[in-house]
Amino acid sequence: MTRHTQRTAICFTLSLVCFCASSPAEELRVYDLGQLPNDSRLSEPKDLNGYFPFKVPASKAVWEARADELRRRVKIATGVWPTPERTPLNPVIYGKVQRPGFTVEKVYFESMPNHFVTGLLFRPDDGKENVKRPAVLCPHGHGGRLQDYGEANMATLIEAGAEKFEKSGRFPKLARCAQLARMGCVTFIFDMLGYADSVQINSPLAHGFAKQRPDFEGQENWGLFSAQAELRLQSIMGIQTWNSIRCLDFLEQLPDVDGKRMAVTGGSGGGTQTILLCAIDPRPIAAFPNGMVSTSMQGGCTCENCTLLRVDTGNVELAALFAPKPQAMTAANDWTKEMLTKGYPELQQLYGMFGVKDNVYCREMTHFPHNYNYVSRATMYDWFNKHMQLGLDEPVIEGDWELLTPAEYTVWNAEHPKPEGGETYERSLTKYMAGQSDRQIAALAPKDVNSLQKFREVVGGAFRSIIGRDVPNFDDIQRTKVDKQTRAGYIYFEDFLRLQSKGEEIPIVSLFPTGTKWNGDVVIWVDGVGKRGMFNDAGELRSEVRRLVDGGASVVAPDLYLQGEFLPGDQPLTEQPVVKNPREAAAFTFGYNDTVFVRRVHDILTLVAFIRGDEHAPKHLHLIATNGAGPLGAAARAIAGNQIDKAAIDTQGFRFADITSYRDPNFLPGAVKYGDLPSVLALSAPHALWISGEDGKLPATVVQAYASESSPGRVSSSALQNSADAAAGWLLSGN
Repeated sequence: MTRHTQRTAICFTLSLVCFCASSPAEELRVYDLGQLPNDSRLSEPKDLNGYFPFKVPASKAVWEARADELRRRVKIATGVWPTPERTPLNPVIYGKVQRPGFTVEKVYFESMPNHFVTGLLFRPDDGKENVKRPAVLCPHGHGGRLQDYGEANMATLIEAGAEKFEKSGRFPKLARCAQLARMGCVTFIFDMLGYADSVQINSPLAHGFAKQRPDFEGQENWGLFSAQAELRLQSIMGIQTWNSIRCLDFLEQLPDVDGKRMAVTGGSGGGTQTILLCAIDPRPIAAFPNGMVSTSMQGGCTCENCTLLRVDTGNVELAALFAPKPQAMTAANDWTKEMLTKGYPELQQLYGMFGVKDNVYCREMTHFPHNYNYVSRATMYDWFNKHMQLGLDEPVIEGDWELLTPAEYTVWNAEHPKPEGGETYERSLTKYMAGQSDRQIAALAPKDVNSLQKFREVVGGAFRSIIGRDVPNFDDIQRTKVDKQTRAGYIYFEDFLRLQSKGEEIPIVSLFPTGTKWNGDVVIWVDGVGKRGMFNDAGELRSEVRRLVDGGASVVAPDLYLQGEFLPGDQPLTEQPVVKNPREAAAFTFGYNDTVFVRRVHDILTLVAFIRGDEHAPKHLHLIATNGAGPLGAAARAIAGNQIDKAAIDTQGFRFADITSYRDPNFLPGAVKYGDLPSVLALSAPHALWISGEDGKLPATVVQAYASESSPGRVSSSALQNSADAAAGWLLSGN
C-alpha cells in the first residue's frame, strides 16, 4: 500500500493501532507481544567515551544560526543564562616576588560574595612603565597549577624531548605562565575548585564525586550533584565557568592590561574550560585549548561535565564556536590522536567558510602521551606571538627559571587567612546562587508586551534549549498501519509513527467518530500511562473519551517513550535509565542524552507534526494531558505554540522542585531555575489554555502572561474533581 493510499484510507486522522473494544486493556497492543518499538532510544545511552563527530553545515548562514543556539545552550548548561550579577570582585594582590624578566604575585578575589578565586599573577618586568599589555588567562586542568612531575622524573622527560629544563620543567603549568610573562603578557593562572588554595569546595567533591547524598536533597538543604542542584543547573563545571568569566573581568580591570588583547589557554581539564569560555565570552581574541578538542573522550571528570551540555554535540563543535578567531591545539597519543583526520579537517572547512582557514591549527604530536609539555607550549607561544601581535622573533624559546618556594606560591597565610569551606559552605553557596537566579527570573515576570517578549527570550529560550527540538517536518514521519476495526460509534485504528531522521518510533491508537459527523477536530490524548489511559480496566472507552468521540472529535493517543509498549510488562517507569558509569552524577548521562521527560515531549511534537501535516488536516488540533502527563503536555504546547489550538492541562499540583532524584522520570534539568511548571504554562500565551490541578487558581505567572497579551479570557482554570471530563467539555465548547 502506498503512503498516499494509507493516508487516504484513514482520512484526516492518523492511522494507528486498532484494538477490539471488548478486549481487556492489557491486550491493547500495536506490536506483537514481546516486541518493542524499533526505536534508537532503546539502545545503550551515549556516554563520554562515545563518538562525537562535527558535521560542518552547508553554509555560513546555517552555521551562524546553529552557533547562536549552541552558545545559548552552553550558557544554560553552565548556569549563566541569563548572566548572573557581576558582584564586586574585591581583589587582593600581594606578595610580589622577582624573577629575571617577570614578577609573580598572589591573588584572591570574590567571583561571588564570599566565594574566592585564587591564583598567581605573572607580570612582565622589562622596564616598560605605563603601558597596556596583552593578557593571557590560564585555566590549569587536573593536577592543579602546582602540578609537579617530580625531580626523579625530569631526566626521562628531558631525554624524551618532552621537557628541556630540570628546574622549571618540573612545574609545566607555571612554566608557561613565566614564559608568557617574559613575552610581554600579563598572565593569570587560577585554581580549579579543590586545587591548591581553592579550598572552599574540596577535591573529593569537585573531582571525585561518586555517590548520591540523601541528606543533600530537597528544597531546603541541597548541595551540589543533587536533583535540586541539577534542576537549578548548579554544577562544578558551571561554577568554574563563572570563575573563568570573572577571571577575565579581573584581568580586564588591571591598569596594565589591554582588555582588547586577551587570550586563553589550558590543557586537559583546562582545555575544556578554554573551549567553554571562548565559546560564550566574546573578549578572548586567540585561544589554545590543548588536549581536549576531540571526537572521542569528552572529559572524564565531574568538573568537565554538566547536564545538557553535549546533547547532540561535542567538543569539536563547541571549539568551532570560537571561529573565525584564531585557535590552535595539538594531537597527542590520547583521545585526541585522531584529530588530524577526525575533527581538524572539519574545523579547517568551517574556518575556510569564513575565509580564514589558517586561523585554526592542529599540530600532530602523537609520539607524546597526554600533555601540555615543552613542545606543545612552544607551539602555543608562536601562535600567540602571531595572533596577539607580540612582535617577537620566532621560534619563541622557553627559558629556565628558579622555582617558587611554598611561601611564595601559597595564597593563604596568617595575614590572609583561608576562608571557611565544607558542607555548610556548600549549602550556602547553592542557596546564594539560587536566590540570585530566582530574583533574576522573578524580575522577568511579564507585565506588558515588552516584558513578555523578554520573558519569552530568556525563559522561553531556556526551555527551547532544554527540550532541544521543535515540531519536526511532516515529510520526515512515516506511518505504518497495523489494524482497523469498526466499533459502536467509532472506527478504531492501530498504527505506529516513525521519525525517520532520528530513528524514533511510537505506537498510537486513534478513534474516528461514526455515530456523529466528524466536526473537524482531532484531540491528542496524552496520559501518564500511555494510550491505555483512554480505556478502563474492562477495555472500554472512558466516559470522557466517549464524550469527545460522541461530540464529533477524533481522538489519538500515543505510548510515549518508555510508556506502555516500550516496557516489558507494560508497567510504569519508576527510574530513568543511566549510563554504566559507576559514579552517580546526573551529568554523565544527561550531559549526553535527553531525559525521559524531554524524549516524551519530542514524541508529542512528532504526533503534532503528523496530524498537522496530513493532507486531510483537521480544522483544529487540541491536546488533553492528564493522569500525570500534565507537565509533558505543557512543555509540548510551549514549543508547538499555535500548532495546538486548545490545550487542557491537569497539573495535579506537580512541581519539578519536589523531585528528589535525578532518576525520577519527570527529572528535567533547569526546570526549577526557570520558574518551574508555572513558567512552562505561561509560555502558552496567548493560545487557549485550560488548567486544572491548581486548586481552581491560575499561577500568577500564567495570569501575567495572558494579561500582557491582552488575552486573559483565553486561559481558565477548574477545581472540578473529574478534570478530564471537564477538559473534554471545554474542548468541545466553542470557547
